[in-house]
Amino acid sequence: MLPKVDLKPPFNITRFSHVVLEVEDVERSRDFYINVAGLVESSFESGVSYLRGLSEACHHSLVLAPANGRPACRRIGYRVFLEEDLDAASDFFLRRELPAEWIEVPHQGRTLLVSDPEGTRIELCASMVVCARQYLEVHTHRGARAQGLDHCQLIVSDPMALSAFYADLGFRTSEYITAGDTLLANFLYRKGVCLDLALVPGTGPRLHHFAFTVPESRDIFAACDCASRQGYAAGVERGPGRHGPSGVLFVYLRDPDGHRVEFFNNHYTTIDIELEPIRWEAASLSTNVHWGLPAPAKWYFEASEFTGVPLIEPAIMPDPMTLEKYVHALLSK
Repeated sequence: MLPKVDLKPPFNITRFSHVVLEVEDVERSRDFYINVAGLVESSFESGVSYLRGLSEACHHSLVLAPANGRPACRRIGYRVFLEEDLDAASDFFLRRELPAEWIEVPHQGRTLLVSDPEGTRIELCASMVVCARQYLEVHTHRGARAQGLDHCQLIVSDPMALSAFYADLGFRTSEYITAGDTLLANFLYRKGVCLDLALVPGTGPRLHHFAFTVPESRDIFAACDCASRQGYAAGVERGPGRHGPSGVLFVYLRDPDGHRVEFFNNHYTTIDIELEPIRWEAASLSTNVHWGLPAPAKWYFEASEFTGVPLIEPAIMPDPMTLEKYVHALLSK
């Protein structure tokens, strides 16, 4: 069912790297990501905040920039291994008649801005300015003590078609969810653990969430406690809970602009070539099997649009079990 993966792709993407968000109030968003998430601010210049996790040495994994209109995701970023991979990437995208242009980005080396077939705006770079890791500076730690950016999830109109595109770039599947022959979610990776990019169906492209690892399970609860203390209690949207696919403990929060961020307690490794993707049937992921309540409807259908990118309606709109449906069914018994 899944597309064949090119194990020797035309250029070498190594990992999910960074997210650039447009926000209404940069100061308010800085407060959330520093005091609730526990990120470190690498620099603040020209009204833009550059943040990173405590274990990250590269200059930024999250950028907060003023919105020109309503809040949105400006772009997401991936790292490539060598400078020459950027030239190969440019050739690849142009051959496929997809946008590719060289841009200047503060604190990054040469950067290529591209779009995937759905229209998702993506930065590719091979290097960034290096900063001192802060994970041992325990006296300065705050909030969830987020360690590093791990993955993002995109809502897209055709997950199967886009899975084939990313398979051509060497993305392998760790786990996937189906309803019969329909692909509902595909969890893809490059860096040797089970996730860099998740694709789910819906009106897209939109950024559903991006996720940071935390050092200990208790930090997932710390995110909730700190959100409450800082005035963001209403932003605790889903969890704490345990995912079926990947099995990690998690919580999802909405930041002051509605962008969704996940905190979770790390992954299993997937680098070995003999590992096969794990298939889940959607019906097996009911709350009768896994503890915790279903997500509210907004978790499935609300997401951050990409700046200036038209939305595409899916051929089939997903119809998940939501918290509202679950409660209604209980009350109807």
